[in-house]
Amino acid sequence: MTKPAERRVVPARDLTRGPITRTLLLFALPTLGANVLQSLNGSINTIWVGRFLGESAIAATSNANLVMFLMFSLAFGFGVAATVIIGQNMGAHNVIGARRTLGTAFGLFTILSVAIALAGWVAAPGLLRLLGTPPAASGLALAYLRVIFLALPPMFLGVLLSMALRGTGDSMTPLRFMILSVVLDAGLNPLLIGGLGPFPQMGIAGAATATLVANYAVLIGTLAYIYARDLPIRLRGEELAFLRPDPALLKVILFKGFPMGLQMLVITLSGILMIGFVNREGVDTTAAYGIAQQLWAYLQMPAMAIGVAVSTMTAQNIGAGKWDRVDRIARSGALTNIALTGAGVALLLLFDRQAFALFVGWNSPVIPIARHIQLLASWSFIVFGITFVLFSTVRANGAVMMPLLILAFGTVALRVGFVLVFQPRVGSDALWLTFPISSTLTALLAWLYYRYGGWRKAGLMAAPPAGELRDTTAADGEPAGRLHPTAG
Repeated sequence: MTKPAERRVVPARDLTRGPITRTLLLFALPTLGANVLQSLNGSINTIWVGRFLGESAIAATSNANLVMFLMFSLAFGFGVAATVIIGQNMGAHNVIGARRTLGTAFGLFTILSVAIALAGWVAAPGLLRLLGTPPAASGLALAYLRVIFLALPPMFLGVLLSMALRGTGDSMTPLRFMILSVVLDAGLNPLLIGGLGPFPQMGIAGAATATLVANYAVLIGTLAYIYARDLPIRLRGEELAFLRPDPALLKVILFKGFPMGLQMLVITLSGILMIGFVNREGVDTTAAYGIAQQLWAYLQMPAMAIGVAVSTMTAQNIGAGKWDRVDRIARSGALTNIALTGAGVALLLLFDRQAFALFVGWNSPVIPIARHIQLLASWSFIVFGITFVLFSTVRANGAVMMPLLILAFGTVALRVGFVLVFQPRVGSDALWLTFPISSTLTALLAWLYYRYGGWRKAGLMAAPPAGELRDTTAADGEPAGRLHPTAG
């Protein structure tokens, strides 16, 4: 008799059947909503810090958040690798493989996050000196950063659980818990910073404490939800041993996840190099570029959400052996990106003056410069979104090195080379033209790799231990755990 934990399951939402574009949209839109909420949460918290504590506090949080972003880049890569393996296992109806993968990733993230939190608490002063944090902001930055390091474990684990839920086909639950996070974080900020009502006055440490409380609440709430609904990725009984990282799975997650994390670092490096060139053009141009970037963050969100949906759908279909759907998923993702990102670009170009005036006022000399930047550069995000979709497709089968190399060439080497050659001839326009030129060439290289590269043979899913796959796929009847389709 087959044990209940070993019976066949289907994903929370089976992404291996049904109309592709409709399924992709229903999965991507909640992810897009979560991304928008996360950005708005950061903006709201910055407003609270600025209103209560002033410009030095904003500078302090900016320096501290840069450190945390670098930490998250690698964690993100490992999480994506684990999510893809979970998606492939769910597509193959191998629930034990999915649980084993989540257990290994959860154990890895726990060890990593606790180690980084302790090391970060001790090394925080040195990290801020390394960043060249202004003396006026260094004391505030230290108080903020140390509390943020304590919030690192629930941050890492909460992100992992959200990604794992998406790997099973559920994108609505992460959105619900992102709403909870925003409500708690943004709501507690003014109370803890200013000491309103019964709350202690903690200053800038209060802003970090609000983030800490919100992340612990989300982690505990997500775990409670998974067990209350008896979702396929929950671990019980002997399965709790999966929390001890499996060497074979750990190797796959580390070796595939590290290049994915480096992709985020490459994009960050490109941004740092670009701001260095922009700073030479004067304060007004730098300000114009800064507010343009604020709006570009929202232009990139549709492609990011669609990329998550494409990666999850592709992983499940690869796991199910339905390669005939993979090309259709990539095509649908690219067209959906063109529609959504294109609509965002069109709206921004139509109402760019009104948008920029929110930051600097109607009569600012910065607005004409920012509008010129938008006209030359903003449409490039439509093209870059296609690249993101193609990369999301190939990484669903474990191909990670070539996307990293293409991205490094397109966003760093090509942009820097173009600026160095053409800026002396055409001035600051060389900076803005690098966006469409690098995006177009990167998309072309991504398409060539997608069309002719060997990514279909890469293979990511680690082989299960002997007998495991047979046990998990041979049984019929009631699936393990109560499966509840998501509402989204």
